[in-house]
Amino acid sequence: MKAAIVAEAGRSPIYGDFRNPTPASGKSIIKVNASTISHVTRGRAAGTHYSSEGTLPCVPGIDGVGVDPEGKRVYFLSPEQPFGAMAEFSLVDDRHRFTIPDALSDEAAAAMAIPGMSSWAALVERAILRPGETVLVNGATGASGRLAIQIAKHLGAKKVIATGRQVRQFDDLRRLGADAVIALTEDREALEQLFKREFSQGVDIVLDYLWGPSTETLVIAAAKASPEGVPVRFVQIGSIGGANINLPGAALRSTALQLMGSGIGSVPLPKMLKAIQNMLAAAPGAGFEIATECLPLASVTDAWSRLDSSPRIVLVP
Repeated sequence: MKAAIVAEAGRSPIYGDFRNPTPASGKSIIKVNASTISHVTRGRAAGTHYSSEGTLPCVPGIDGVGVDPEGKRVYFLSPEQPFGAMAEFSLVDDRHRFTIPDALSDEAAAAMAIPGMSSWAALVERAILRPGETVLVNGATGASGRLAIQIAKHLGAKKVIATGRQVRQFDDLRRLGADAVIALTEDREALEQLFKREFSQGVDIVLDYLWGPSTETLVIAAAKASPEGVPVRFVQIGSIGGANINLPGAALRSTALQLMGSGIGSVPLPKMLKAIQNMLAAAPGAGFEIATECLPLASVTDAWSRLDSSPRIVLVP
């Protein structure tokens, strides 16, 4: 079969021939219609993500959309190694797939699944959002952050605060549902003041896609300005802004800040699948939007080198 192939950790995949998967007990062959390049997929292929298995050569791709042996359109997650989603066929545990709504195209479902899951699982499984609460999305201009705004509002958030560096996108973030926006291009002192103003009014949940310097400033502002004794549920999701932060102990002693993460491991796979299923089921009626660009699987090497997170690249065999 034709597939994207990673032969060496850290190298971009190449398009070529890979052996066909064979069905096994409890596992089926899925004819792949669409797959996407995500941060997790890149990290696992490079061997740098904490969930990497290190099997080489392999086909990358942690999820996709295709057709199962019964002819149903399905979304699938966590295909069996080394048969990832970026191929004509993939081998998938029967527990790791479900049918998708007719109103969603293959490309939209594939593009939306992982970034949408990141906020849906964080809000439902980790932070346990209650209707009427305020959510701050740190890093809202990427595909995941833009969906997080829409999903938070759909799940009942009364107010959503969005942060980002791409100021030119702020009008669009407001259109998607952001009630307030904060430019991360401000110097640290000015940024802290902007964060403190929001925390003084009450922020219940933070979805952090960045980590790094902006998160340091955010945590300090939360410690200084949050109402006394009122919990702030801080959910760490991504770290494109930096791998580490300096966390003052006083920030935890002086506020009811609750630090947690959301991702592979902290959310069990069945709950992750359920989050994706519920999010995709809601997407047509809620009108969730995600920018996509469809490219042939044969162009995977060039597509892999594009590091921008929007629009989301969908590979079609």
